[in-house]
Amino acid sequence: MKNLVVTIHYACYDGIPLFSKWLTIKNKGTEPVMLNRFTSEVLAAVEAESWVESGKSKMPVPNIYVETDYAFHGMVPASVIPHSVFWEPDPEYRTQVSYRMQTPCLLKVRPEIGPAQIIRPGATFESFRTWELIQDSYDKERQTLAIRRMYRIIAPWVTENPIMMHVRYSDPQRVKIALDQCADVGFEMAILTFGSGFNPEREDTAYLNQIKELTGYAHEKGVEFGGYSLLSSRRISEEDDVINPETGKRGGVIHGNAPCLGSRWGIDYMRKLYHFFSVTGMDLLEHDGSYPGHICASTTHPGHRGMEDSQWTQWKIITDFYKWCRKNGIYLNVPDWYYLTGSNKNGMGYREVNWSLPRALQVIHTRQNIFDGTWYKTPSMGWMFVPLTQYHGGGAAATIEPLHEHLDHYGKMLAGNLGNGVQACYRGPRLYDTDSTRDLVKKWVDFYKKYRDILESDVIHNSSRRADGKDPDWIFHANPNLDIKGIALIFNPTSHPIEKNILLNLYYCNLGNRARIRLGDNGSWKTYRISRDHWVEIPVSVNAGATLPLFVKE
Repeated sequence: MKNLVVTIHYACYDGIPLFSKWLTIKNKGTEPVMLNRFTSEVLAAVEAESWVESGKSKMPVPNIYVETDYAFHGMVPASVIPHSVFWEPDPEYRTQVSYRMQTPCLLKVRPEIGPAQIIRPGATFESFRTWELIQDSYDKERQTLAIRRMYRIIAPWVTENPIMMHVRYSDPQRVKIALDQCADVGFEMAILTFGSGFNPEREDTAYLNQIKELTGYAHEKGVEFGGYSLLSSRRISEEDDVINPETGKRGGVIHGNAPCLGSRWGIDYMRKLYHFFSVTGMDLLEHDGSYPGHICASTTHPGHRGMEDSQWTQWKIITDFYKWCRKNGIYLNVPDWYYLTGSNKNGMGYREVNWSLPRALQVIHTRQNIFDGTWYKTPSMGWMFVPLTQYHGGGAAATIEPLHEHLDHYGKMLAGNLGNGVQACYRGPRLYDTDSTRDLVKKWVDFYKKYRDILESDVIHNSSRRADGKDPDWIFHANPNLDIKGIALIFNPTSHPIEKNILLNLYYCNLGNRARIRLGDNGSWKTYRISRDHWVEIPVSVNAGATLPLFVKE
C-alpha cells in the first residue's frame, strides 16, 4: 500500500466540547485501487455502566453523542445514526465486568455496506464526516440542548426560518394571487405544493420561461419562490427501480417501490433538477421521499456496479446535489435527516392523516408535536402543517375553508405555530378571503416577527407543559443573550376561563434571584422572586380558547 497516502483530518470547535473527524485516501500509484471498506473512527471509551449479564436487554453506551453526515431515512437522530455509528464490545478490554465481555464501549464509525469505490490513479477518496460531542450530563434537556447548539454551529443554515405558504395550484393567475397575499401579510416564501401541477422534470422552453417569470414576479414582491418534487416513493420501471437484494426483484424496499438514483432514470432525474433550478432561478426545493438508504442489487444500472457500492453511490449523488443547492442559496425542505449536507428543514414529526381529524384535535396535536419535536431540533429545524383546504379526508369538520367562517380555529393554528417559533406549511389557494381574515393572519405574522429571536430560541421542556386538551399548556423558550430572555404563549383549550398559578423554571434565562415578567403583549412588567432552584410561580388568567403571551426579562 506504499502508493496510498491516508490522511486523518480533525476539526475542533470553540465553545463546545465537539470535534469532527474524516479521512482521505490519495492514490499516487499507476493502477486503480478498490476501497472495499473503511473505518474512519475507532475509540475505546469508558463504559456507561458495568453489567455482568445483559440477557435480552440492550446495554447503555458511553455518554458521547456521535453523528455523521452519512445519514438518511429519519426525522430523529436515533433513526439515522445506525447507518454509520456502531458501539461494539471491545475484545481487548479483558477486565470488564461483563462475563461474556459484551459491554458496548468500543466506537467504530463506518458505512453499513461498502463503499466499494474505485480510486483512480491521482484521485483522492474522501470519507463522510463524523462529529463527536462529549456530553456532561445524563439529563435529557441538557443533552439535547448541546445537540441543538451543535447544529447551530456546524450547520448554521438550519437557523433560516422563513414563513411559508404551500400554494395549491400552479397556474400563473392563481400563483400571482397567492404571491400578492404572501407579500401583503408578510409571508416570506411560497411553495408550489404537491398536487399543484408543478413539475420540475419538464424541460420544454415555454414551461421553463413561465416558471422563470413567476419567480421574477415573486422576487419583485419580496417573496422567495420554489416547488415540490417527489423522488423515492414511486414506481418508474422494471429497469430503473431499486432491486431488492433479498428477492432479486423490485419492490419490498424502504418505500415499497422506489427508483434507484444510479439507474438511467435516476441520473436523468438529477440532471433535470440541476438544469431546472439553474434556468428558472427558483429559491426553494421541497424534495419529498429523498434517498432513504436503499441498497440496490442491480448490476445493470450505469451509476453503480452492484449491491456493495449502491448505497454509497446514491448517497453521494443526492448529497452532492444538496451541497450544490446550499452553495447556490436554494432552500431545502427535506423530510429526512440531511441537515449536515445542506438541508434546512425536516418534518417536526407529525403523521399526515392527523390532518383529517376534527379541527379542535388538530390544535392539540399541533402543540404536542412541537413540544415533542423540539427535543432534538431547534424550532427552525422542523415544519408543521396547516391544511386550509381538505386534506386526507375529514370533511367539513377538519377543513378551514371558507377561512372567514373558521377564524377562531385559524387563529389558534397561527398562534400554535408562529407563536412557538415554528413554521407550518399553510396549504391552500389563498391565505385570506376577507379583511378580517387578513387582519388575523397579519396579527400573528407581526407578532412572530416582533419576537422572532426569542421564539426561535431553544425550547426548555422542563419549563413547558405538554398539551392535553384539559388544562392550559405552553412552550417556554429561553435565551440569556437577548433582552427578552424567556417567552411562553399560554393556551387555554377549554370552554371556560381558567385562573391558576403556573410554575416556570428560569435556569436557562441566566437570571439572579429576581425576574421581571409581563403578561400580554401590552401588559406591565412585574417583579417576581426566583427560588434557589430557579423556579418562579406566576398567577395567570386565560380566557376560554385564548392564548396569553408571557415574557421574561432581567
